[in-house]
Amino acid sequence: MVRGQGPDVSLGIRGNTLRVYLYVLQHGPCELKDIQNGLEFSTASLASYHLKRLIDSGYATQDSYGRYVASKDATGQILEGYVKVGVVVVPQLMFFAVLFTALVVYFALMTYASASYLPFLVVTSLMLTAVLWYETLRVWRKLASWK
Repeated sequence: MVRGQGPDVSLGIRGNTLRVYLYVLQHGPCELKDIQNGLEFSTASLASYHLKRLIDSGYATQDSYGRYVASKDATGQILEGYVKVGVVVVPQLMFFAVLFTALVVYFALMTYASASYLPFLVVTSLMLTAVLWYETLRVWRKLASWK
């Protein structure tokens, strides 16, 4: 790792290593057995291997009790395009998709009585909604493939 540049993503933070990172991020401080059981790894050494990779790359640390903790400053690099809401990780675009969906429904109801610009409004709104939902689902599938 080069000084001043943060963790090196080229170290392979994907697959089971990424699953371990997401587990620790979502569950908070975890012991080795918690991670092994939570991710259904066959041995504790497999969980330990992935934790060592996370620690070596700066994405996790051990607290004074020996529990593993995700590094908050590394979250943006690994989970670019996502936000953590409580214990759930969701795509950032989901909020815009929900907003535009609500706006489309609202304007569709408001323009129901006045049909003069309804076709333009509906086509524009549907296009915006379709693009946002497409991008949201694309990013969500990327996260699902990591688990």
